[in-house]
Amino acid sequence: MKKLVHLIYRRIPNRVLERDDELIADLDEVVVAKAKFEGMLAPLKVNGIEVIRNGYTMLYFAFIGKNYDVLKVYDKNGHFKGFYIDILAYTRREGNTLEMLDLFLDIFIFPSGEAFLLDEDELEMALNYGVIDRETFDFAYTIAREIMGKIEKREFPPEIVWEYELEGLE
Repeated sequence: MKKLVHLIYRRIPNRVLERDDELIADLDEVVVAKAKFEGMLAPLKVNGIEVIRNGYTMLYFAFIGKNYDVLKVYDKNGHFKGFYIDILAYTRREGNTLEMLDLFLDIFIFPSGEAFLLDEDELEMALNYGVIDRETFDFAYTIAREIMGKIEKREFPPEIVWEYELEGLE
């Protein structure tokens, strides 16, 4: 029987996604799980290229105590599309439950290494409408800029994400 991990993914102001995903590896400070993209209103395009759609598979890496997660994205044929990184206020763990708070900004890294910062408009709107304060806005950008800098130096994503592939987990 497959082991599951319970995910609580929060989005300001009051959106909560809860689901049980297949646990691939529990490494204490890093949890690796597998899930399908579902419930997207439209496919995600980055730089004009469709990178995520309903039915695609993700291997996600939750880094306990860090301000990001990393999703390794595969299309329906198992082809690697790239990395999707959520900028998070926190990643917490209590037993078999992970909880994350999304801070709007995301990064997509193509297999070529080319990276794009996404959803800056959403973060700006959240600030303008008083959903977040200036401190949260600045924090999200600080984390995103740190990660973008590490991507440029080929120091991101963390080594652990290269150790797991979708192939062999099916």
